[in-house]
Parts: sequence; structure tokens; C-alpha cells
Amino acid sequence: MSNGKSDDRALYYLDDLQAGQHFTTGSHALDAEQIKAFAAQFDPQPFHLDEEAAKDSLFGGLAASGWHTMGITMKLLVESGARLAGGIIGAGGEVTWPRPTRPGDVLTVESHVVEVTPSKSRPDRGMVLMRNETKNQKGETVQVMTAKLIVPRRPQ
Repeated sequence: MSNGKSDDRALYYLDDLQAGQHFTTGSHALDAEQIKAFAAQFDPQPFHLDEEAAKDSLFGGLAASGWHTMGITMKLLVESGARLAGGIIGAGGEVTWPRPTRPGDVLTVESHVVEVTPSKSRPDRGMVLMRNETKNQKGETVQVMTAKLIVPRRPQ
């Protein structure tokens, strides 16, 4: 289904990717209302919902849910990251949140291809290990997601 927008980003197949490649997304500005709305629906903890309650928490102030940061990361990767043939299909991964995401943060994702491994049993695809660092406007890393992605090879 088309969203009516043209996408002039290059389409990457497994054959086009190599360790060391780097991609950077557009950005997303986050405010307290977005943080509270996400938390109310998906992670209703006081430090995500209420500034006063958050002051006495480990975070010392309102912080976005890590899952909210993850959702924003995914949106940025899909809309403006490396456009992978077949879409971004995960086969597993690991995520860490080294610092909280706060109201007023403007998030951007920097992706680095760590490893490209063609499949021995399925010659039409392979696995790409991608490290995605979500950073705020100060260049501070708020999330690191290392993901194993299934990427098709270029059709013959």
C-alpha cells in the first residue's frame, strides 16, 4: 500500500551491505505530552506519567519509557534509515538504555553495519548485524539496539 510519498532512498539488498557502512536517520522531537500519552497506554509507571512523582524516582524527573524510545527508533529507521529490501525484519537482538530520554529531546538514529553473513542453507538471503544508536540533540546515546536482520539477496 502506498502512502503517497515518494522514497528516493537507495534500496539495499544483502549484496549492497558491508561491515563499516554507516547510515543516519532524520529526527524526532519529543515532548512531555507524547511521553505521558505513550506511558498511559503502554507503560503506566509514575516516572513516565507525572513530573512530581518522577522527581523522587531513580530518574529524578520525567523520563520516556524505554519502549517509547524503541518505538521512535523504529519509526525513524523505517522512514529515513537504510531502506532494506523486504523491510526491516528482525531475527533477534539486544537493547540497552544508557541514559533516560527526556522531554525536549530530539532523537536521531545512527546505524552501523557490523557484520554481513550470507545464508548457507537459503541462498536467497542472509543475516546483517546492525548496531543502532539513538542519540539526543546533545549527541548523548539514550538507546543502543544491536539487531540481527534478515535481508534478501538481489534477485538474479
